[in-house]
Amino acid sequence: MEYSEEKIGKPSSISADIKRFSDELPTSVRQDPVIKRLLGKLPDDIADSYSEQQLQGLRVALGDRTWGKHFIDKRGTFAITFVRWRFYYVFLLGKNRRAYTRREKHASLLMFMGLILLFLCISVLLGLLALYLLKSALGIDLLEGTSLGVWDWFKGLG
Repeated sequence: MEYSEEKIGKPSSISADIKRFSDELPTSVRQDPVIKRLLGKLPDDIADSYSEQQLQGLRVALGDRTWGKHFIDKRGTFAITFVRWRFYYVFLLGKNRRAYTRREKHASLLMFMGLILLFLCISVLLGLLALYLLKSALGIDLLEGTSLGVWDWFKGLG
């Protein structure tokens, strides 16, 4: 929503939004995908009864609705035996298109850094394990009489 300079903190009126939407729209609002889908669900006589201005008002009220498209969108219901209620589940997966708050940006950065650190630690540990197994396979003994037992465990796998 846009805000006027005179009324900071108060959203612009719906009428202004409808006018701005109609000015931005080069063709009929009936060509808009959201309106097409809405009118497609109605009987033809009812769908034809809406004026362009009414459809523009509906389009503004419905909003962009691009948030409703997800890569994975799985929804369903289930019932548990001997329980009177039915339960629903929703699993959504897709690109986040929301604007982050400062707190969310900070948490996202910390999570990202944590994942990078975890990846590096796992990579280093796997690299050290590979080097240790290679050293043991070649028969190189760096410290006489000491063993971690990894080589014996690895030989026992095969």
